[in-house]
Amino acid sequence: MGNKVISEAVVKRLPRYYRYLEHLEQEGVMKVSSGKLAQLLGVTASQVRQDFCNFGGFGQHGYGYDVANLKKNLAEILGLNKNYNMIIIGAGNIGRALAGYKNFAGEGFHVCALFDIEVRDKEIGGIPVYSMEKLADYIKDKGCDIAVIATQKGVAADIADRLVALGVKSIWNFAPIDLDLPEDVAVENIAMSESLYVLSYRMKNKNNENNSQ
Repeated sequence: MGNKVISEAVVKRLPRYYRYLEHLEQEGVMKVSSGKLAQLLGVTASQVRQDFCNFGGFGQHGYGYDVANLKKNLAEILGLNKNYNMIIIGAGNIGRALAGYKNFAGEGFHVCALFDIEVRDKEIGGIPVYSMEKLADYIKDKGCDIAVIATQKGVAADIADRLVALGVKSIWNFAPIDLDLPEDVAVENIAMSESLYVLSYRMKNKNNENNSQ
């Protein structure tokens, strides 16, 4: 691949491909066509082939894709063949929910600690909770692959800057604000309200379609 730039649209489809391949593998399916993957994702077969060609292509014309091999290749592309240590900033409702999500560990993402201004519990779901005053020492001593920001909007940017200053290079942001960080920091902003707005739009249009029939 070299330094080839992959479009954001392609990157966002890769986890969906991976998830469907997991399901197919669990069902004992050994081969899958670009047409079948296209049907599952709601895109065209040509789009599927173009997406995979960004990474060299994984199938043979008239043969399709080997499910296990394609899943393995996508895991490597997505970096899922490694283990990552995560910390969560904010022990409120979102932080607690994320800490309690058991599938993270099975996918290689290990939540090791939570941090909050007010420490109400020593641990949440077996994960230790520390004061924000201990954040710098913790990262220095134990490191951090991914920091999750699950705080209110007003403090998220300052916390992100603090994390970057401490050497954190990957941030998963659940605060309702897009973070402006250096280019060498990977950021994924999760705007839950925006997803709900999209659902509202689709509901509205489905209702309009039904009323017009």
